[in-house]
Amino acid sequence: MRHMKAGMPEGPEVKPNWQVVYRVLPYLAEYKYRVIAALALLVCAKVVNVAVPVALKHVVDALDVSPAMALLTVPLWLLLGYGCLRFLSVFLGELRDAIFARVAERAMRRASLEVFEHLHKLDLNYHLSRRTGALARDIERGTSGMSFLLRFLVFNIVPTLFEIALVAGVLWQQFSFSYVLAVVVAIALYVGFSVVVTEWRTRFVREANEQDNRSNSRAMDSLLNFETVKYFTAENTEAKEYDQHLASWERSRLKNRLSLAFLNSGQALIIAASVTLVMYMAAKEVASGAITLGDFVMINAFMVQLFIPLNFLGFVYREIRQALINIEKMLGLLREKAAVVDADNAAPLMLKDGAVSFDNVHFSYHTQRPILKGVSFTVPAGKKVAVVGSSGAGKSTLSKLLFRFYDAAGGSILIDGQDVRQVTQRSLREAIGVVPQDTVLFNDSLQYNVAYGNPAASQAEIDEALSLANLQEFIASLPDGINTQVGERGLKVSGGEKQRIAIARVLLKKPKILIFDEATSALDSHSESAIMEAINRVAKNRTTLIIAHRLSTIRDADHIVVLDNGVVVEQGSHGALLAYQGLYSALWKVQQQKNDA
Repeated sequence: MRHMKAGMPEGPEVKPNWQVVYRVLPYLAEYKYRVIAALALLVCAKVVNVAVPVALKHVVDALDVSPAMALLTVPLWLLLGYGCLRFLSVFLGELRDAIFARVAERAMRRASLEVFEHLHKLDLNYHLSRRTGALARDIERGTSGMSFLLRFLVFNIVPTLFEIALVAGVLWQQFSFSYVLAVVVAIALYVGFSVVVTEWRTRFVREANEQDNRSNSRAMDSLLNFETVKYFTAENTEAKEYDQHLASWERSRLKNRLSLAFLNSGQALIIAASVTLVMYMAAKEVASGAITLGDFVMINAFMVQLFIPLNFLGFVYREIRQALINIEKMLGLLREKAAVVDADNAAPLMLKDGAVSFDNVHFSYHTQRPILKGVSFTVPAGKKVAVVGSSGAGKSTLSKLLFRFYDAAGGSILIDGQDVRQVTQRSLREAIGVVPQDTVLFNDSLQYNVAYGNPAASQAEIDEALSLANLQEFIASLPDGINTQVGERGLKVSGGEKQRIAIARVLLKKPKILIFDEATSALDSHSESAIMEAINRVAKNRTTLIIAHRLSTIRDADHIVVLDNGVVVEQGSHGALLAYQGLYSALWKVQQQKNDA
């Protein structure tokens, strides 16, 4: 499977949706005056840009009258004016970019934040079925695409069309319509050729990107499995397979390069032919005396000036198409609907004692496979209740339903008599603290990870939580103490230390209800003993639900619920359940035999 994933194609090409442009426009509303100012500067810059060849015409005409008396016949203001126009054509464009920069960056920020906040509102099932890396890439590519779209569509494509219109007007007013026709036909041919060839070569670009992804995925897969490669002395095999991917990438890149050369050559041919034709028309009129030498220079300057921005049309067109697709993917995340939402009349949870009741609860992740089948039991306020059973019995599902990662399909879950589906998710989750089986830490310091439970906590409160979680001795042994970095996902600390950090973090949250979801199942006996001591400390006077696999950890629970195949089959204290000689007793004997062995 590892090799297959690395070589999987990306799927059929997605067509751009040009309506995305309208979806981007609302993000510009925050700085509408900056947008107006930028557009005004854009118009001014293009007017000045068109005026430069006109000024050049007058300079050349003045020189052409009497070259020997050039300094006397060419007014100084004309030369200064030409220089000022040259400067303004650049300066106005830079000023426009500077004013619009805040607009574009803020639009990207608002869009990214909106998507990020929406993703946190979606349910657990959505995130379990999506790759986090893919989501991050969708957001990153979407914001980059938005930046590209705003910069090139607003400041490249549209201004170029405006400049073409201005030049056409000047040519029509100063000369004959034949020049306008020649310029328009040349630009139409150039644009048409660029679009058609770019569409054709998109498959080569896409193929090169796919092969690049495949080779990179293969390399990363091999390096991440470095130890496995060494175990089986498979270095040569890995290198050979990687080289095969690189060879395919090389062929794809060659096709891409050759098609780009064809595009550039075709564009250069159209430009050269168009300029030559227009210059021939102008030269004939200069020879006949119909126009001046300055007119000839102006026409040439116009032609060069028009084709410079169009020279990148193939690149810009392709990138705008991809930008539209990327933006659509990012904004498409906003259309995802959460399966778990607050009821229309949801009110904050009114917490009193913190008693929890499961009343005839039914649930299934898939309709064909029910997980819970009418589960009922109560966790009295301030008491510790454990749920045990074999793997797949539905133990952890109970904690997810209580926390409202999912909603029960039937029955109800009550806290102090209030159905969890009728209260706001925020108030519900503020009242519950969870220590999961696999604690994931942020790639930051111990201090940050512990204080995450309550960022406003004082250092005294943090120290108290560390003491209750038996962490002070461990922290004292570290060179950097509480400022030690835990690494990505907390990989620099052991499983037992991570669980104690999770307990300290939950303590700072100060919840009325605690859930320990198999918090010791992956630990050795010594770590388990330390964690259980910490759990017993923090569970005092709190309503506590313990999901347990190891029965030795819940012997002192006030009440034990035994699940089997989604049904409560036994309930009672540890001693009573052993005396009953049922499923709990059987599980206890099996685990004791394993411990003795």
